[in-house]
Amino acid sequence: MGDVAKDLASGTIGGAAQLIVGHPFDTIKVKLQSQPVPLPGQPPKYAGAIDAVKQTIAAEGPGGLYKGMGAPLATVAAFNAVLFTVRGQMETLLRTEPGAPLTVNQQVVAGAGAGVAVSVLACPTELIKCRLQAQSALADSGSAAVAVKYGGPIDVAKKVLKSEGGTRGLFKGLVPTMAREVPGNAAMFGVYEALKQFFAGGQDTSSLGRGSLIVAGGLAGASFWGSVYPTDVVKSVIQVDDYKNPKYSGSIDAFRKILASEGVKGLYKGFGPAMARSVPANAACFLAYEVTRSSLG
Repeated sequence: MGDVAKDLASGTIGGAAQLIVGHPFDTIKVKLQSQPVPLPGQPPKYAGAIDAVKQTIAAEGPGGLYKGMGAPLATVAAFNAVLFTVRGQMETLLRTEPGAPLTVNQQVVAGAGAGVAVSVLACPTELIKCRLQAQSALADSGSAAVAVKYGGPIDVAKKVLKSEGGTRGLFKGLVPTMAREVPGNAAMFGVYEALKQFFAGGQDTSSLGRGSLIVAGGLAGASFWGSVYPTDVVKSVIQVDDYKNPKYSGSIDAFRKILASEGVKGLYKGFGPAMARSVPANAACFLAYEVTRSSLG
């Protein structure tokens, strides 16, 4: 089995593990990010993450936390397969000699390169996911954006293709997606490698136990979100923005308007659930990846 095939298989299994552990947190994150700004004197729809969980389960049952999971489950496997495969290929390019371990800096470069590749996959998927997740948060606010109702992922894709400028509509938010994926993956793989080498006390990390891999993977995931969170908020608001009368003319405009109306706090809406998710979800992803990769020999 070639390296590419191993990375594909291991990345796919890592992705599935990541999604099962992390999706409920993600639903809450998007609901908090996309809830409408309350009218003066009115409380926001959700008081915070725990309140959003309670309201979601009360209104939609536990399944509500897994809303919109169909599209990412189909693609998260592909997404992680691409991420780990491109990173593997970048590692091969950066290596001085076959089999030599990479430095932390080289892992940062490999992660950034993988980030460029996955942005193209991530952008339409995230657009579809955010529209489905935000739908219920927007529905109760009686805002005009609710004119379009979606039956599911395929329905979102059809409606966007038909009425939002064809394929271009599905790639709305590509700039903030790249601004998230490139530095985010650079940070994540850099931190992962740095921690593994730290735990192993040197460059050879092949004998690390599962506990070390879980900690390294969890903290690597946290570093992804810690480094790029505001760009994710910008991406979410742009992707759920109304096509016919948009609130934002682009990423910079969205960034400025969020900052002006809600302050720095607005750029960190949903940060709690994002961090609460990224640690166990990425720990699961990296562990599943490493265990699968080593079992394939």
